[in-house]
Amino acid sequence: MNVVILDAGTLPVPVTRPAWATGWVEHSSTQPGQVVNVLSDATIAITNKVPIQRADLQRLPRLRFICLAATGYDCIDIDACREQGIVVSNVPGYSAQSVSEWVIASIFALRRNLLEYHALALEKWASSPSFCVHGAPILDIAGTTLGIVGRGAIGQATARLAGAIGMNVIYAEHRGRAEARAGFLPFDEVMKRADVLSLHCPLTDQTRNLIGRDGIALLKPGAMLVNSARGGLVDTPALLDALASGRLGGAALDVLPQEPPDVMDLVLDRFHRNLIVTPHISWAATNGAQRLNKGIAENLNAFDSGTPINVVSDTRPPDQETRLPARKM
Repeated sequence: MNVVILDAGTLPVPVTRPAWATGWVEHSSTQPGQVVNVLSDATIAITNKVPIQRADLQRLPRLRFICLAATGYDCIDIDACREQGIVVSNVPGYSAQSVSEWVIASIFALRRNLLEYHALALEKWASSPSFCVHGAPILDIAGTTLGIVGRGAIGQATARLAGAIGMNVIYAEHRGRAEARAGFLPFDEVMKRADVLSLHCPLTDQTRNLIGRDGIALLKPGAMLVNSARGGLVDTPALLDALASGRLGGAALDVLPQEPPDVMDLVLDRFHRNLIVTPHISWAATNGAQRLNKGIAENLNAFDSGTPINVVSDTRPPDQETRLPARKM
């Protein structure tokens, strides 16, 4: 069992090497064109965000297991893994508390215009004729409506925190679905009702640019957008235009379509008083990182024992449990 980590440098807490691993190699980072060479002798690959695509997998006959150091698995060609009998597991839910707290913190910052008032304190308070400096409107949070796209662990954790501070929470059904399931509202209705829209869905061909010009046009004037899921869910130029025109009252982004971004990325180059950008760290709170490390260890040990867990690529028919023979001693 040779284990290779493709991007160990992205993990705040080092992954613990299991006793049964006969080989263990950690690469701080790996470029897409290096994947085949780096994994040539690997039985198990651990990746956070380094893509492993069909062309790579076809040249890696020894690879049997991919453990994602993440919940999202859009960087892996799941269909190709299924065809080649490669098991893929993720670590679900480890970041639910960390990400949901980032979302709530962002909502407070946006609704109360904290960035602008921080700047005003530095620039104008000392010369103010009165004890305070007025600027952008300060908006309360209790009683507002939070629209959530995605009802997984993070979406539900966000809903619980939002409810605790007095927000009304509604969940969006899949865009274009004719009938909403119980507990969901039609996508367009959620867009129209939300004071804040928070994204917690995976990036797929169906959700790419989910929030574009048409979607933003459905939002009420001054509504705010929070994205901690995947950058590709949002049409960046449309978002920036909506901020500049005042159609959107603010946005908080922890993810961008390209990561790391180009130095001339429009989001980083376009100033807006109520745009918050953080470098994909909503998940990286200390407790969350420790839960991730534990989840990776559990996935590795489960695969080694022949009973993989958290499998996102089922190598057998859906009515059968995914099981592999236990490793012979």
